[in-house]
Amino acid sequence: MRKAWTVSAMWILCLIGVQTAMAAEPVRVGMTVSLTGHYAELGKMQYEGAQLWADDLNQRGALLGRPVELVYYDDQSDPATSAALYEKLIMQDGVDLLLGPYSSDITMAASSVAERHQFPMVATGAASSKIWARGYKNTFQIDAPASAYMDLPLDYAKEQGLTRVALVYGDAEFPIEVANGVRAKASEHGMVLVVDAKYPTDSADFEGLARMIDQSSAEIVVGGTYLDDSVALVRAMKKVGAAPKMVVLTVGPALREFGNQLGEDANGVMGVVAWMRSGKVPMAYDFSYRYKEKYGFNAAAHAAYGYGGGQVLEAAVRLTGSLDKDALRKQLGEMKFRSLLGHYRVNDNGLQTAKVTSVMQWQTGFRLLVLPTANADNPVDFPFVPWSQR
Repeated sequence: MRKAWTVSAMWILCLIGVQTAMAAEPVRVGMTVSLTGHYAELGKMQYEGAQLWADDLNQRGALLGRPVELVYYDDQSDPATSAALYEKLIMQDGVDLLLGPYSSDITMAASSVAERHQFPMVATGAASSKIWARGYKNTFQIDAPASAYMDLPLDYAKEQGLTRVALVYGDAEFPIEVANGVRAKASEHGMVLVVDAKYPTDSADFEGLARMIDQSSAEIVVGGTYLDDSVALVRAMKKVGAAPKMVVLTVGPALREFGNQLGEDANGVMGVVAWMRSGKVPMAYDFSYRYKEKYGFNAAAHAAYGYGGGQVLEAAVRLTGSLDKDALRKQLGEMKFRSLLGHYRVNDNGLQTAKVTSVMQWQTGFRLLVLPTANADNPVDFPFVPWSQR
């Protein structure tokens, strides 16, 4: 009887503790989200990942005895709008913590606001190292630097004896930085850039670019792309019959919509990814399952950005035991951590030094992890099958 009473009392005390925490003033986490505009689909997924983190944290109990609440606004995929809204989050809404927006160009603007107010911000979906080349001390990256995104597929291409590279990329911070990394890595491997072409991010006509690729006899096509341009590029390559031995693009191929739009034409296309559920990182399958239960579809890397960014922020708060900006800045700069997204460790400017990317490939209608081989779902399907043989 005494044992039963003791167990019941413990449950009552736990419930009282949770209810007390939930009644406390929430810890408010501010962020802008691309709910509309060019990055709408990707930004929405990042927000959903962050919201799932907040929900999980609140179900576990609280942060410093308080629930967590996301305070967010639609930045319309516009850097200036995002910067103005981060000013509002800090000065008018009085948020306690900051998560960054999606994309490098928007983060470039938002991080200047965080720096001016000396307010630490965990940058979620941003990869351009240019953000961290300004000597800022309040922006902390969780993704891998964009300049290293294509290292793994270019290493694989070298192993296959490929030397002729067609580099195409959009005119935005992230793809420009990807292109810079490709040039450096190609030079290191003794490869020749037979195409080096930048296009407007709102371009709708890729046929000329595809013809340039075809006429160059490129063996590998490397693209700094998002979703719409990656789909348009593959369609244009099919139209002109351009069929190199490898096609590897950023962002687009990692999304289910890429396969939905291209159907069987997606097969063989490779994509660089910051996260996949089969990548042998903690919580991956559990997160993917619960994300699908909540939102109705499988999680992509952009959802992991949001969740992982929340985890890094949470770890810094728990380790310092406070919301003090100076303490959090110091902790985020020094700590080593492993989130859902992967390893976290930054240099003196907040640039990520521990995170690495993987490579997936569309095979028979599925996104499968192919590199590194230690984590692969399947071997690389090489070479890319020419359109005329499909």
